[in-house]
Amino acid sequence: MIMDFLVDAFREQPERPAIVWHDHEYTYGDLARRIDDTLETLHAHRVPVGAAVALEAGYSPAGVASLLALAEHGCIAVPLAIENEQKKEEYRELSSAEFALVVDGMDEWRIVSTGRTATHDLYTRLREAGHPGLVLYSSGSTGKSKAAVHDFVRLLAKFRKRRKDFRTLAFLMFDHIGGIDALFYALSNMSCVVTVAQRTPDAICAAIERHGVQVLPTTPTFMNLLALSEAYRRHDTSSVKYVAYGSEVMTSTTLARTREMFPNAILQQKFGTTETGALRSKSRDSESNWVKLGGDEHAIRVVDGILQIKAESAMLGYLNAPNPFTDDGWFITGDAVETDGDYVRIVGRRSDIVNIGGEKVYPAEVESTIQELANIEDVTVHGEPNAFAGSILVARVHLSTPESLASVTQRIQLHCLSRLQRYKVPAKVILDGQHRHGERFKKSRLTTPNTDGIADRG
Repeated sequence: MIMDFLVDAFREQPERPAIVWHDHEYTYGDLARRIDDTLETLHAHRVPVGAAVALEAGYSPAGVASLLALAEHGCIAVPLAIENEQKKEEYRELSSAEFALVVDGMDEWRIVSTGRTATHDLYTRLREAGHPGLVLYSSGSTGKSKAAVHDFVRLLAKFRKRRKDFRTLAFLMFDHIGGIDALFYALSNMSCVVTVAQRTPDAICAAIERHGVQVLPTTPTFMNLLALSEAYRRHDTSSVKYVAYGSEVMTSTTLARTREMFPNAILQQKFGTTETGALRSKSRDSESNWVKLGGDEHAIRVVDGILQIKAESAMLGYLNAPNPFTDDGWFITGDAVETDGDYVRIVGRRSDIVNIGGEKVYPAEVESTIQELANIEDVTVHGEPNAFAGSILVARVHLSTPESLASVTQRIQLHCLSRLQRYKVPAKVILDGQHRHGERFKKSRLTTPNTDGIADRG
């Protein structure tokens, strides 16, 4: 069966801790029993093999067991961890979910029929192959969200090989490709997944201290928030062996801050897309944002400065968009990279480029430079139309303590002039009282991008 390589191991070592949820430890034996119970419930409610099922859950024991049971039953699982009900309904409708399996805050579940019928050609391909599926949504940061349909068998193939056992924090969301990758890495190695009720700096650091977390999957945006909060000073985070960051560009300033917060941990850059799954990666070292990508399951190439991926685990296609692959099967990520031998460095999304009088500017480079200044808590750089230059750079700045706009603008422009080419210096500075990030802790840019042929990074 599809999940035998996991569930058989669960039953062989039933006393091993599998999930910490609400500070209570659940074993792999508990998880195996919940999978069996969920399978019985699916049969009792006459959920057919191949049905599209919206799974409204998180990393609770019932949520994880339900995901595994849906795959074992041969269903097409549609994880929905978002709290935005309007967005959730959009995703339900887009996936044509025929059933909804809802796990509540008490870790109890219920199954209801939606009255929909899922007849998409991609679903038909999965049913004819007898394979379970997984539908994941792009974040929509560069336009409308896209629904990527995966063959669950292909996506899980790399987890059949046992690797190292590390106690891992469940930071990335349950319906995020990075979250799915971290979850199955932990389960396939009989590791313990530590969950948190809130993804705040203090809650994360408290969980690390309380449960001896060894791997912290995260994003650069959250690392910046953690540094500013100084929560890492109020808790013992010395158990962390690896900080695995991804989802967006890691600036040199934030990387240095992360190194200061976790001086004994290895900082590992991760990379993946909703469309291709997560790639094996190896950072040059903890001080570097150069990374080697690929391996047995993935190949990479760079065409016109843009990273492309070919993967056995790649999605079958989108439910609501054209086929994004090249004729020879490569996926265009939309990430601009520099190369150094086998290593690449991600410099930004092609959709984020600002054209200043014919010169290309990647906002992340300018943001990193501005973050070097005192009293700058956060900054987001984007383009604004201009009649003379085409665009100008705008820096939205969140300050630690009050300061006049004139003073901040002068400091930013003088510092950028000393470090960057003149066209990369922001022409306008706006004082902004908000941190510009979404629920996935990725920086939200205020731009109107050109998204033709560009996909969202997971």
